[in-house]
Amino acid sequence: MRRFASILLLAGSFATSSSAFGSNKYLEIPATEDVESSRAHHYANLSNPEAFAELDRRGIAYVPATPPMPGVRAPIRLKGPLNGVWIHSSLPEPERATTPFEILDARLALALDDFTALLARHGIVEIVHFTMYRPAGTKTDDPNGPQSRHPGGMAIDVGGMKKKNGQWLAVGPQWPAHIGAQTCGRGARSLKSRAARELVSIVCEASDLRIFHYMLTPHFDPAHADHLHLEIKPGVKWFLVN
Repeated sequence: MRRFASILLLAGSFATSSSAFGSNKYLEIPATEDVESSRAHHYANLSNPEAFAELDRRGIAYVPATPPMPGVRAPIRLKGPLNGVWIHSSLPEPERATTPFEILDARLALALDDFTALLARHGIVEIVHFTMYRPAGTKTDDPNGPQSRHPGGMAIDVGGMKKKNGQWLAVGPQWPAHIGAQTCGRGARSLKSRAARELVSIVCEASDLRIFHYMLTPHFDPAHADHLHLEIKPGVKWFLVN
């Protein structure tokens, strides 16, 4: 576990190229009605009042993030578990209440609420992530305007998950990278260890539920060799699992 924590702390600020999405052979563009009925589309396109109202209706414990983060439309911090699953960064606990990396958009929190319901069925009780919100690495026309991906608090990089029995499902150590391999469906790459197969199963189950628009794994590129990038994005009409 100490080694795994070190891996999390050393994780870099990896970027995801939009052009890599467009050229990816696993990009899926369903019928418009299927896209618009998906959870990912619904959550990503909520207004701020709608997102906060749904958080409150579900009884999700959160507080508004202060000061607001540039580019995050509805910044919050989670103040309790989702479906019994704690979500936090790899930073020491005393630092988590103030670090910007624990901030997320309210819309992502709704997607994570659905995701943790799935994880609970796998006996998961804890998610350790590298980051949710992360400042934009390059200048934009309006750095304070609504952003997507990490600069908008709309993505999470999951490094590992802990089960009730104390077992860790750690992406980097347990999911050997193989760039370009298929993750889900017929013809998908078969992994040897039980932990790796469960990680893949979790990704594919979440894909079937259309919880996220993008689910990038160690099959995507070298920058994602040690985590799962899970993202919702307003306005898009496609899904990618790789």
